[in-house]
Amino acid sequence: MTAPRTLARQFLGWQLGIVALLLAAVAALAVTQSDAAFRETQGRRMLSVAEDVAATAALRQSLEAGEYGPLPGIATTARNLSGADGIAVADADLVVRTAADPSAVGGPFALGDSTAAAGRSWVGYPDGRTVVAHVPVLDDDAVVVGIVEARVAAPPLLTGLVAAPGQTAALLGVALVVGVVGSLLLARRVRRQTLGLEPAEIVELVQRREAMLLGVKEGVVGMDAAHRVTLLNGAARELLDLPADVDLDALDGRLRDVLTGASAGEDQVVLRGARVLVLNRMPVVVDGTEVGAVVTLRDRTELATLQDRLDASRHVTDTLRAQTHEFANRLHTIAGLTELGEHDEVRRFVAGVVAESDQWRREVTERVGDPAAAALLVAKASLATERGVALRLAGGTRLTAARRDAAFSADVVTVLGNLVDNAIDAAGAGGWVEAGLDGDGDGGVRVTVRDSGPGVATELADEVFRHGFTTKAAEEPGGRGLGLALARQVCLRRGGTIAVHNEDGAVFTATLPGVD
Repeated sequence: MTAPRTLARQFLGWQLGIVALLLAAVAALAVTQSDAAFRETQGRRMLSVAEDVAATAALRQSLEAGEYGPLPGIATTARNLSGADGIAVADADLVVRTAADPSAVGGPFALGDSTAAAGRSWVGYPDGRTVVAHVPVLDDDAVVVGIVEARVAAPPLLTGLVAAPGQTAALLGVALVVGVVGSLLLARRVRRQTLGLEPAEIVELVQRREAMLLGVKEGVVGMDAAHRVTLLNGAARELLDLPADVDLDALDGRLRDVLTGASAGEDQVVLRGARVLVLNRMPVVVDGTEVGAVVTLRDRTELATLQDRLDASRHVTDTLRAQTHEFANRLHTIAGLTELGEHDEVRRFVAGVVAESDQWRREVTERVGDPAAAALLVAKASLATERGVALRLAGGTRLTAARRDAAFSADVVTVLGNLVDNAIDAAGAGGWVEAGLDGDGDGGVRVTVRDSGPGVATELADEVFRHGFTTKAAEEPGGRGLGLALARQVCLRRGGTIAVHNEDGAVFTATLPGVD
């Protein structure tokens, strides 16, 4: 098996081929220019020679008298002096009277396109390689009594090159040396720019890269030093929902910061539409200089959904644990009062506990018509009590029962549960949380949760949703989860909104439009 030619050898072959083509083109141009110059110069010279012969008095007298004996001598003398290849003389009847070729004497004169018979001089190129000049011989009355022809043949096309073989060889040698040195320098430069890879290796590398980009499930985005997207595989295009021409300025601020490296760190969480994406940016450094970066993307939407379900299970477990703890304390109190014989106090304590529990449950069920949301609020009350936080309904809460599908109710519970959990964390022991639910005429729901905590810094009003941090995580680097990110994702998927502002604490407002 023949080994593939190296890049240097390929460049050398191409360079020598180009040099040969250039030399051939230069030679052809030189021959063409030489031929044109020969025609112009020799045309004028032959015309001058013919005019001088035609102006000879002896020639004119011989033609007028019909005595042609002196003509060969006159023609031979003129040919020797001028260097013409041949001089011929014809009489008024266009019969050759003298010529360089003796066999042509007495024969017809080849006039062709000449205008000499009409009394005008003419220069022509009958076969392309011969210059011919015709000059009429006029008597005293300006009557044509004969024609003088002077001709010269052009040398062979390669005469100029063959005439100076040393110079030609020198030029070819210089061209060869320049071609070899140039090809080697060019090959060296190209090899340096291609990191020493041969063309076959480059092709193989590109094929492997394409196969890898098409084969990986994760999205891959390549960027240059100027933060221009130079590579975008199909998975990344689908995850980011980007057009063919990517303009980073048109992207969401959080996504743009991660792609450009303004927001550094591992596993950066970015919300893109209804997707929860995890991005990792790795700079590409060559010779100590950062020449770009590669960003990988993973779709964490399904994982976030599973996490939300696990959080829901955890909330239920925490609620049951809180209720168990609360019931255990109450049972211990009842048992102690019974042992002390305080039976009347036992009855009053049990009645108070039942009244307190029934009052919260009755208030929630009367004002919140969605069973799932009402059950969530009832359960959260025990968790809030264990944390030392008072959970109450907003004064204007009124969510009437409506025909809402199970998916919509689940989304309402997701938003409400995450907002209440973050509010409980922010309020802390001794604080309070107020939850409100309002419905609109189209079946939509507005969720409002406020707390007595320190509020959310103005500069973090958007970041708490983009980063997926809770209000507590916004104050503590690292974060706990994706509570607010999931709430925002649900709202966006439903075509709604979610926002936060401060009013004696943080106030979160989320809207979920009704199902069409």
